[in-house]
Amino acid sequence: MARRPSPLYLPRTSGLSLSRRSVLRGLAIGGGLAAVPGLAACGERGESSDDSSSGGGTTTSLGSNFSDEVPKAALAASIAAFTESEGIDVDVNTVEHEQFQEQITRYLGSGPDDVWSWFAGYRMRYFAAQGFAGDLTGLWSDTLDDQYTDAFKQASTGDDGNQYFVPFYNYPWAVFYRKSLFEEKGYDIPTTLDDFEALCKEMESDGLQPLAFADQEGWPAMGTFDAINFRQNGYDFHVALMAGEESWDSDEVKGVFETWRDRIMPYQTPVDEALGLDWLDVAPEFVQKKAGMFYLGMFVGQAFTKEEDREDLDFFPFPEITPEYGQDTIDAPIDGFAMAADPDDQETAEKLLAWFGSAAGQEAYLAEDPNNVAANSDADTSNYNNLQKKAVELIGSVDNITQFLDRDTDPSFASTVMISSIQDFLKAPDDIDSICASIQEQAAAIFDS
Repeated sequence: MARRPSPLYLPRTSGLSLSRRSVLRGLAIGGGLAAVPGLAACGERGESSDDSSSGGGTTTSLGSNFSDEVPKAALAASIAAFTESEGIDVDVNTVEHEQFQEQITRYLGSGPDDVWSWFAGYRMRYFAAQGFAGDLTGLWSDTLDDQYTDAFKQASTGDDGNQYFVPFYNYPWAVFYRKSLFEEKGYDIPTTLDDFEALCKEMESDGLQPLAFADQEGWPAMGTFDAINFRQNGYDFHVALMAGEESWDSDEVKGVFETWRDRIMPYQTPVDEALGLDWLDVAPEFVQKKAGMFYLGMFVGQAFTKEEDREDLDFFPFPEITPEYGQDTIDAPIDGFAMAADPDDQETAEKLLAWFGSAAGQEAYLAEDPNNVAANSDADTSNYNNLQKKAVELIGSVDNITQFLDRDTDPSFASTVMISSIQDFLKAPDDIDSICASIQEQAAAIFDS
């Protein structure tokens, strides 16, 4: 069996978390569970299931945010293999990805499914500390410990030192491009922001939109903020800022927005269009080579339905801005699963979690969704496509891994402050001082409370 290369041990990981699409925009939003079709409350587990495996035996339930077509089908394949192996049915309660995040607090408080999909790091610790996640320390010590690097285990560990999460896969954020387009136009891969900006200008002169960009849901722009911040100000400043230990009204943060405004924004999809588009809406421009690049997570591969197009997809790390920091940090979110604090049948729930944490469970998923890489160190990588192999290399080559803005900071701050603040900046990029002052005022109220 081919094994994941040992460099996936992450030398330094964010003290807050290691994280894509997760945005807790509605963490504090009112309204009951009935507002979200399919998100069943306590006593209703399985009643709203839109897909389930059928083994005719013991049953457990899964609350899933794998709602996009490709990941949903891939998860179903993994669950089918689990049912065949264990004879356990799984009632899958699938909810649209963003809605799942928006209603997660009420969902967990009202009695979640036995197992629920979620994110490593801060997001996991936040709910574990509130007693919403079941303790999986025994599962880790009995089954998972020798199958994961220390970094993955740390990303699954709560503030009390116990484990509450099972990693499933992760993926890097990077600048994606079509190899054939770069070859046809003679474009070189940029390593510095100066080179990147020169490439964008060259693409413009060739009649291309240099950077595809969409931010209807609010989370994609967070990735751009992250990249500029840790490239310009360094990993340590980025982590401290996410923790509320640095000021959002500082020259460093203002400098991030200034770099974005002056050197990135002019080449992105125009804001008036981007704010009305989901990433899948703008992806065809990239697939059809009308846009030259796309800064996004590796899940961008979902937009490539033809194998020859997928094989043409490649990426490079976000370019260097400050030489001192080079390209030493990337966002590489970890997705996985947690358990209800009081599942109907803990033994059966842990069997499902053990499957999701196993090499076989992740291989079954990735056979249908080759847009991620397995978290389990023993997963067979021999069938990885070129993009997956390169993703493993990139993740293993950097000094620092972050999880993504909305997973590396307080959920309410990410949802109620940063989504609207970044979009305010996109709409009024010359109002940096007032926007940063407003963010800091709200951050102080949240982090100092």
